[in-house]
Amino acid sequence: MTPRTVLIVDSHTLVRQGVREILEEDADLKVVGEAGDGEAALTAVADLRPDVVLLEVGGAGQDAVTTVRRIRRHSPATKVIILSMQEGPELLRALLEAGIRGYLLKTVTRTELVSAIQAVDDPERIVLSVSRRSLPEENGAQHVQLTERERQVLELTARALTNRQIANRLSLTEATVKRHLRNIFAKLGAGSRLDAVNRAALAGLIDPPRNNP
Repeated sequence: MTPRTVLIVDSHTLVRQGVREILEEDADLKVVGEAGDGEAALTAVADLRPDVVLLEVGGAGQDAVTTVRRIRRHSPATKVIILSMQEGPELLRALLEAGIRGYLLKTVTRTELVSAIQAVDDPERIVLSVSRRSLPEENGAQHVQLTERERQVLELTARALTNRQIANRLSLTEATVKRHLRNIFAKLGAGSRLDAVNRAALAGLIDPPRNNP
């Protein structure tokens, strides 16, 4: 298997070196470059086309959301994972809408970091490792009430199970699972499975989805 390529973006050289050392211990990962800010990151992305960018919010200047959007516009196949000490509900929501595939605090373990990078190929999964205070107090889904069965279906959806797998796990038919998902989408105002999971997690209806190491 070809190693997954990673670009590390952080304003602190020591942090970049530390993250590089962690990732280079894994034979399936290859660090192809480093950058100290958002502009340098965009240049490196254009030159290197990495599979993954580990982006520190502070290192992206004043507008990490714009940096994420520009990375995805210039290299659509590149996945962006935030690795930062900064957090907050507005920032998290904006970055999710910009298309990040993970948001990790720098307090994560090396196993959690590597696992998050390995999970980026799953289009139905976003890895979050944030504190509860990052969940918005005001959210359109905050007052939504899910039934216990709907919550179970959504939690399994967050784990990237297919409708058939969810049906088998809950002893339901696939048609029933689809009906529950339609109801969930309608309640949350979601347009997709991933959107529903994100909205529910941000509203505290389910635990934020995390990759299983």
